[in-house]
Amino acid sequence: MDKVAKLGDLGDVVKVRDGYARNFLIPTGRAKRVTPENLAVFEARRAELEKAAAERLAAAKAVAEKLEGFTAQISRKAGVDGRLFGSVSTADIAEALVAQGFTVDKSMVRMPDGPLKAVGESQFEIALHSDVIANITVAVVGEH
Repeated sequence: MDKVAKLGDLGDVVKVRDGYARNFLIPTGRAKRVTPENLAVFEARRAELEKAAAERLAAAKAVAEKLEGFTAQISRKAGVDGRLFGSVSTADIAEALVAQGFTVDKSMVRMPDGPLKAVGESQFEIALHSDVIANITVAVVGEH
């Protein structure tokens, strides 16, 4: 019913484990069980679903153009040595981007090395869509 990263595109029939389908794909509306009835319903709605997917992709590309190269500044309490008291997580980065007017969810922020625990600048990817990724810089400023 929708594109799922590392699984399939709109209209693909794929085999997945029961728990993945039952607990994630079906409840979120991203997939349905393959039955003759469901296939007929999908084919009847295929053009509508493809149009909606194209609109989401276009919207994500528009946001990515604005977001590409953006620098978000986050202020946190830090010690003399530059280590933070706490950390900067995906939720903090998403909150800073939302404050700047971007529509970003914390699940879109990719932090491969985990939360930031020191003052400085770091590069991160924002996955606005499974096909659209924007690169941003996060500058963590320490306050004493």
